[in-house]
Amino acid sequence: MITPDLIRALNARHPDPVTAATKLSWAFGQQGLTDPLVVAHLLAQLAHESGLVPREENLHYRAERLMQVWPTRFRTLAAAQACAGNPERLANTVYGGRMGNTQPGDGWRFRGRGLIQLTGRSNYETYGRLVGFDLVANPDLLLQYGVGALVAGAYWNARGLSRPALRDDVTRVTEGINGGRNGLEDRRRLLAVAKRHLGLR
Repeated sequence: MITPDLIRALNARHPDPVTAATKLSWAFGQQGLTDPLVVAHLLAQLAHESGLVPREENLHYRAERLMQVWPTRFRTLAAAQACAGNPERLANTVYGGRMGNTQPGDGWRFRGRGLIQLTGRSNYETYGRLVGFDLVANPDLLLQYGVGALVAGAYWNARGLSRPALRDDVTRVTEGINGGRNGLEDRRRLLAVAKRHLGLR
């Protein structure tokens, strides 16, 4: 169902669509995610989050952009400037003390990684346990296609996102992925691409 052509359609610059298609097909099968509409929704979300390439969160921001992305954390330009261009400081500022991040440096250590941009020590613990890898001790395992795809499927299942996907409710699926509606229009566009390639209307 997941082919290199589908990967290319969702990310024309994908560096290795054959590996991506193989690993995603295997991982989704392991997680019981085989309904074409569910697969279309999940691929669209992952394409938006990471371009279907396991990666680290990009935390290189200008001060003005920090105020837009994290308005409650950076209420003034001066506060934002202290973290602008400093990814490690930014991660520790915006993620420290939450999502299970309790130790100094946890915000940076457990920044977004993988296909779904898993973030926070508690998520690394939970999903590592679910897929059988110690992601707390080895967070960069999420940068491998197989592990990243397994975690994405486990995350999807833990949040019950197949239900809204089967209703074709991209808004609810998006809220389940990122807690809001960020990038909703792009996710809709990517979903239409995935559906077309999977023969769905």
